Amino acid sequence: MNKEIVLKRLKTVEGHVHGIENMVDEGAYCVDVIRQIQAIQGALNKITSMILDDHLNSCVITAIRGEDPSERERVLKEISELFITSTKV
Repeated sequence: MNKEIVLKRLKTVEGHVHGIENMVDEGAYCVDVIRQIQAIQGALNKITSMILDDHLNSCVITAIRGEDPSERERVLKEISELFITSTKV
């Protein structure tokens, strides 16, 4: 994972959250606030995808290629749990 890119994106999201706080405080039009929230959700989804991709291409591959069957099962169970959690949202 490119830590600097992820951190930059998170700082951008943080700035947008503060912007939404100001919009709410100033009584901005509800639909405009919702659109900004959706934009943040999209940005967070992109960050999640970046981190997950890195995890799959490093930790998971290492565990699958490794000699420890319990480690393989553990990382596969984690991925399964992430998928289950993401489909509930």
